[in-house]
Amino acid sequence: MHTYLGLSVRSPPPAGLQEPRFDYYNYSPADLDLSDSELPHVIEIYDFPPEFRTEDLLRVFCSYQKKGFDIKWVDDTHALGIFSSPITARDALSTKHLMVKTCPLSQATRAAKIKARAYAEFLQPAKERPETSAALARRLVTGALGVRSNQSKAEREAERKQLQAARERKRLEAKQREDAWEGRG
Repeated sequence: MHTYLGLSVRSPPPAGLQEPRFDYYNYSPADLDLSDSELPHVIEIYDFPPEFRTEDLLRVFCSYQKKGFDIKWVDDTHALGIFSSPITARDALSTKHLMVKTCPLSQATRAAKIKARAYAEFLQPAKERPETSAALARRLVTGALGVRSNQSKAEREAERKQLQAARERKRLEAKQREDAWEGRG
C-alpha cells in the first residue's frame, strides 16, 4: 500500500504474487435474517427520544401490561418489546403511537436482531403474574415471632377458600393441558 497525496492506494502485487482471494478491507458482515415466525411475539420499538426510560415505554404500552409485556433495551433509541403472544404483538404493531415507532423483528435494525438472537432464550412470551396471597408470609412471621395472628376467623376462612380455588384452577389447567396432549376432549 502506498500513500499518494494523503490517500492510501493499493498497488498491484509484484510479479509472481497472486491477488488475494478475499478483500478484507471492504468486509461487511452479512445481514442477520430473522423470519417473522422465529420470535413472533417480539417487536422493535424505535425512534423515541434518548431521554426515555423504561417507565416511559411502559406507559406508552400500558394497555398491554395486564396481558403481559416486557422491554429489553438495545440502545438509547431502540428497544425490544416482548408480548405474551404473537397476536398481541401484531395488535401493538397495528396501533399508532405518538412518541414511538414499531416494526416486526424481521424488519428491525441489525443491532436489534443481534440482541434478539443473543437473548432468544430470555425473550420468551411475557406472562401475567399469578395471584398471590399473604397467608404463607403471615404464618411464617407469626410462627417465627411466636405471636398470635390478629386476623379474624372469617378473614382466615376467606384466604383459605381463595387458596383452594387457586389450587383447583391450577389442577384444571394441568388436566386440560394433559388432555390436549393425549387428544382427549
